[in-house]
Amino acid sequence: MYTMRLSRRVNAPRAAVYRALLDASAIAAWRVPEGMTSRVHEFDPREGGAFRISLVYDDPASTGKSGGHTDTYHGRFTRLVPDEQVVEVLEFETTDPAMRSPMTMTTTLTDAAGGGTDVHLLHEGIPDAVPSADSELGQRMALDKLAELVETGGAPR
Repeated sequence: MYTMRLSRRVNAPRAAVYRALLDASAIAAWRVPEGMTSRVHEFDPREGGAFRISLVYDDPASTGKSGGHTDTYHGRFTRLVPDEQVVEVLEFETTDPAMRSPMTMTTTLTDAAGGGTDVHLLHEGIPDAVPSADSELGQRMALDKLAELVETGGAPR
């Protein structure tokens, strides 16, 4: 297992970014890498609340972690600090034991110098079977989409 740390400056207030972290429609729009589509099956944005999300590869030749062309994961919110932090524990739905370890994703929001928000992502417990370059690229794509969503006013009100 390994850990990934990423940061991204977003030109929007922390409150707008926080709302986009806890809104199912926003999640479906931004937390999906290029070349995939997202489907939110379950989403209860409160401490202890559960979620279940599938990411489906657009390319039929791609193989997903959950079988077929799909990466499905489920989890729960373990800590929510309004406008500051979201902590999630999640796990891929798969029969592959190399991919079935719980991961913790902590997203921390801080005021950026000069305005906006710095989004800090700490993703712990990523299975070694997930190539780190692929994981980082997917997370960077998602953070770019998050920035685009909230910077253009697409964040939920």
